[in-house]
Amino acid sequence: VQLQASGGGLVQAGGSLRLSCVASARTFSNNGVGWFRQAPGKEREFVGGTNWKGGSILYADSVKGRFTVSRDVAGNTVYLQMDSLRPEDTAVYYCAAHRSPYASRQTDGYRYWGQGTLVTVSS
Repeated sequence: VQLQASGGGLVQAGGSLRLSCVASARTFSNNGVGWFRQAPGKEREFVGGTNWKGGSILYADSVKGRFTVSRDVAGNTVYLQMDSLRPEDTAVYYCAAHRSPYASRQTDGYRYWGQGTLVTVSS
């Protein structure tokens, strides 16, 4: 399974972006999906995730109330709606498909990773 994350870009603080994650060659509709991000010089960190049905959504405390994870009905596209963006949200954002139907906060549960999309928030 290859994952493609898209939708990144440059936005001013307070603005919004919506990231999309789709799978090529094979569906990931039976897998949990997580969003992670990695800022320069920092470790990759969990942002949010959803189970295979689009429920049981998890969020990092740093984005709770500002970011929303959702999944289309067919389960083949997962979104990360990012509102009230802050400069500290600047990072490369990755989506990943979990080994199970559920998402988790740890990277080691994820089997497939996308290539990442850069989000830059200017102050």
